[in-house]
Amino acid sequence: MKFLVHTYGCQMNVRDSEAVEALMLAAGHEKAANEDEAEVVIVNSCTVRQKAEEKAVGKAGNLIAAKKITGLMGCAVKRMGADVFKRLPKLDFAVAPRAFGLIPRILADGRFPRLELGDDVAPESLAAHVEGGWQAFVTVLLGCDNRCSYCIVPDVRGHEYSRPAKEVIAEVAALARRGVKEVCLLGQSVLRYGIRNAAWEAERSSAVSTREAFPRLLRALAEIDGIERIRFTSAHPSGCTDELIQVYQDCPKVCRHLHLPVQSGSDRILKEMGRRYTRADYLAAVRRLRAFDPEFAVTTDVIVGYPGETADDFEATRSLMEEAGFDNAFVFKYSPRPGTRAAQLPDDVPTAEKERRDQVLLADQESRGQRRNDALVGTVREVLAEGPSKRNPARWSGRDGGNRIVVWDRADGARAPAPGERVHLRITAAHPQILIGEPT
Repeated sequence: MKFLVHTYGCQMNVRDSEAVEALMLAAGHEKAANEDEAEVVIVNSCTVRQKAEEKAVGKAGNLIAAKKITGLMGCAVKRMGADVFKRLPKLDFAVAPRAFGLIPRILADGRFPRLELGDDVAPESLAAHVEGGWQAFVTVLLGCDNRCSYCIVPDVRGHEYSRPAKEVIAEVAALARRGVKEVCLLGQSVLRYGIRNAAWEAERSSAVSTREAFPRLLRALAEIDGIERIRFTSAHPSGCTDELIQVYQDCPKVCRHLHLPVQSGSDRILKEMGRRYTRADYLAAVRRLRAFDPEFAVTTDVIVGYPGETADDFEATRSLMEEAGFDNAFVFKYSPRPGTRAAQLPDDVPTAEKERRDQVLLADQESRGQRRNDALVGTVREVLAEGPSKRNPARWSGRDGGNRIVVWDRADGARAPAPGERVHLRITAAHPQILIGEPT
């Protein structure tokens, strides 16, 4: 059958969708060129925010109306359970995040409706990748045990489970043999890799002196021939240890960029959220990252309008963001999620005030991002080319090791770099989120 997968949500959902696509192709199905051509459409859902869930469920409803074989997978399925068929009575199948490997078998059986909520993900499902491309996501940590008050992820993605290091190393080595040059390691709180279960089962000579599991994994992956860059997301300040900092210094392949969600700059709100660090702890982590490299890129997530957030709490967030000097920030307006501790609190910050605070932080970040990028003008950046710029196809686009987007003009008659090709560019101009360069 011809199939398509529609994805909503984070990089982990993107990775799960790619694995489903690979499993479907391996089972003999064919990827459709468009929705009209598809016989089966699978919608991968997000439920971190209400709007994201509504988009995914709405999309599935439209597909059902178009008489497609329709499946819903992902976090919204786990949250709703059997109630998913009350919202979508004619849905053919629904699978939770760790059950996506069953989709080819469900289609082969043809017994609809079908609901799979199991938590036993098969290793071969996690390691499935679509052929081609020079970048790849690799899941190293499933689930989350942090239990932040506003977050539904532990309920829908389950307890933390760290994949055995030998599986991850073998997967990345196989990707390198297929031409992948850059991998991004995924985990809801990736620096907790190896904490809940023993993940290390294979000694590597260069990693013996590293005791912490995640830094040790990074060192092992950096030894793999063909891999040029290693990224990972998302992080927690408690994981910014001396051993992690040493890996950044010792291993050029490990990119000097960290996405480090802060959520709030108010100690009172951080405590209410259950984040398990203080404002001072967070800023100390940022200082450690930049102590050996002032250009080290730090990006973050922030929530505005959390229950009880006062004007003073908001200003504390503003001042923390300025002190941290973020390279980029993603700002979200709080919305309650069913089953979380925060959902039991009054959602007492008016919608208009949430919007105002959101816009203030975004404007602050525009200025801050401009200052951070202005400091890079005149430097030479090593960029891996990605392809034509989305805004101007006459320009080429890529990213440096700090995950900054760099665009440059192609000289008349000059050969276009291949995707994944290394290019050295001198930065000639800067914008808040984009650098402009020229080949050296």
